[in-house]
Amino acid sequence: MRASKPPFFYPKDHRAQLPMGTPKTKLDEALGRGWPWKTLRAPPPPAQDYNSQQPPRRRLSSGGTRRDAVRRGAAMAGALEPYLDSLRRELQAPGPAAFSVLLALLLVALTLLLWRLAQAGRSGRRAVLLLGLCDAGKTLLFARLLTGKYRDTQTSITDSSAVYRVSSDKNANVTLIDLPGHESLRLQFLERFKAAARAIVFVVDSVAFQREVKDVAEFLYQVLVDSTVLKNAPALLIACNKQDVTMAKSAKLIQQQLEKELNTLRVTRSAAPTSLDGSAVGGPAQLGKKGKDFDFSQLPMRVEFVECSARGSKGEEGDADFEGLEKWLAKIA
Repeated sequence: MRASKPPFFYPKDHRAQLPMGTPKTKLDEALGRGWPWKTLRAPPPPAQDYNSQQPPRRRLSSGGTRRDAVRRGAAMAGALEPYLDSLRRELQAPGPAAFSVLLALLLVALTLLLWRLAQAGRSGRRAVLLLGLCDAGKTLLFARLLTGKYRDTQTSITDSSAVYRVSSDKNANVTLIDLPGHESLRLQFLERFKAAARAIVFVVDSVAFQREVKDVAEFLYQVLVDSTVLKNAPALLIACNKQDVTMAKSAKLIQQQLEKELNTLRVTRSAAPTSLDGSAVGGPAQLGKKGKDFDFSQLPMRVEFVECSARGSKGEEGDADFEGLEKWLAKIA
């Protein structure tokens, strides 16, 4: 019988189509049987004796070996060693320059810490206290600020509080607290709310001021020498109320008279001044500066004077006149 044809057609040069390294005997056997050349495989490489041969060095991405990289690193460290020694000597031997740098850093850190503590304490105090003698107009001023309307008032025997929102900024607000002005109650209620005070509005009756100046100065002195008030230093506004009346004293005159009376009180009470809770608060320099006549610029808090009228120039039908007070509240809110 005629032999069957191989299943694939091979070119003349079979060796050109076979893998390199194929032995001749395998080639002849493949041609005789008609196997396709793609089924042939190159023989496996001879086994290596790993005990007798050293493994090849691992190349780094930079082109050198790991040992070369170590050598280069050691060389760089040796070159930097003189500079490192100089830096160590500078730090170990505190000269004037190093000491100045350390002192400046310490002062900056201390300043930031104190500022953060002050901001945290101030943000926790949202109250504005309305203080003053009886019939000074605190309660009417309180009602006008909140509602804008006039109402009849009477002497308060307890506190009143409400949230006051600044008209120019709806997100800014403070808590107004109207405290009784009666002599037997005012210190008691002030003791309760003084720690929460961000600001104090001390209301003065500008019409009756001339005959009440000693009582006004006495109450104001007790507020100013209090240890908590001195520590927190809330903003202080002296609101000279009832300016719609013809006989009302001006804010400038009231300031001068108060400074004179407070200076007299400081001298007469220099032996044993006391705070609201009855504890001693120091010596005569507690209020103002020793050896100088007292004025409000010597206090730790900022003091301002403003003229206002809770009743208004047109009486019950008109609006109150306290634009200066509203601007001050917007500033401290």
